[in-house]
Amino acid sequence: MKKTQYSLLALSIALASQVHAAGFQVVEHSASGLGRAFSGDGAIGDNASEMSANAASMMLFDRAQFSGAVSYIDPEIDVKSNTYGDEANDIAPSQVVPAFYYVQPVNDKWAWGIGMFTDYGVSTDYPSDFSGGDMAGHTSLTTFKFNPNVAYRLNEQFSIGAGVNVTYAKAKLERNVGIAGSQLGVPSSTSLLKMEGDAFGYGWNVGALFELDKNNRFSASYRSDVKLKFKDGDFTDGTGLITGKQPGSTSNADLEIELPDILELSGFHQLNQQWAVHYSWQWTNYSKFSELKATSNACSDGTCFTKSESYSDNQRWSIGTTYAVNEQWLVRAGFAYDEQAGKATLSIPDTDRYWYTAGLTYLWTQDLSLDAGFAYIDGKSGNFTETGLAGKQEFHSSGPAYIGAIQLNYAF
Repeated sequence: MKKTQYSLLALSIALASQVHAAGFQVVEHSASGLGRAFSGDGAIGDNASEMSANAASMMLFDRAQFSGAVSYIDPEIDVKSNTYGDEANDIAPSQVVPAFYYVQPVNDKWAWGIGMFTDYGVSTDYPSDFSGGDMAGHTSLTTFKFNPNVAYRLNEQFSIGAGVNVTYAKAKLERNVGIAGSQLGVPSSTSLLKMEGDAFGYGWNVGALFELDKNNRFSASYRSDVKLKFKDGDFTDGTGLITGKQPGSTSNADLEIELPDILELSGFHQLNQQWAVHYSWQWTNYSKFSELKATSNACSDGTCFTKSESYSDNQRWSIGTTYAVNEQWLVRAGFAYDEQAGKATLSIPDTDRYWYTAGLTYLWTQDLSLDAGFAYIDGKSGNFTETGLAGKQEFHSSGPAYIGAIQLNYAF
């Protein structure tokens, strides 16, 4: 067997796609942000979740605040093999994504805060007898990010902030032989390989906030790349064809992956007592994601698989508005265009996406508020090819995704 035929293992173990954001990024950090398509992130300062976009936004608070959010993600992505005619429906299971934030002003000059949220992850799940089983199967990735931050006000208009983050990632992968089983004389659902592993990665972030006046603000932030090293993961060779060992034998395998850095610019403008507009531009450095390689002493020359990736830097544009109905109710809406980052694969059926969002805030008391948001993501359908054990196959992916979120905010 050629090593490159198993390269999708490296891809899938580290980068299961949410299939609602370009590449493999998760942007669902708050319900308030979801309602405006995350436009204005880091410049609005309406609740503590803003620190996930820009640490300097903590200087917009004069009291301590807690925000807790839960997002429910329901992709409805279908994939069909144009080569063999079989279909896989709802390949991305629904997921629940929590997030928590706390901001504590110290005085007029300093503030600190802690965020706990996720930037990457979820899963794809294909039928065990799918023709492209060696390129699809089951993939899951869970990440959790712990992000302490500090902010400092330079003067009445400029504030800066910075933080560090610790990311924990846990991944699981299962693959079957697929249509190639007819060549090997085994059922297509026969296990080809399994892999499980976890890893810690470390990064940092910086941000700046410029307040032209109380009604007009601009935000700039940068989040560094994060290197994940999956060391001594459990690699099970279902057929014995990869390691040359007995079928079902388990060995240790290593994989390193670099999650890309992100730059974001945002603006917020309060037009009058009722209307506000906000916008953002985000750039993700996906072009550095150029190769995947997994190694193990159990494989010949130490390399189990390697693959060159075809990714380009991604841009995301968003715009939105907020309207104050009265002293208790706010409503918001947004639109975003998220351009495709990489060549589509079964594990990451990447495509251009259009976000249509709406949300609201209910101010229960002066201290307590509740946010809700909803998004419909229209992903562009299309064809793509992948090469597996049975040679090159053509696939077609299509389907939207739906996201709902609620959030509780309390000021102390």
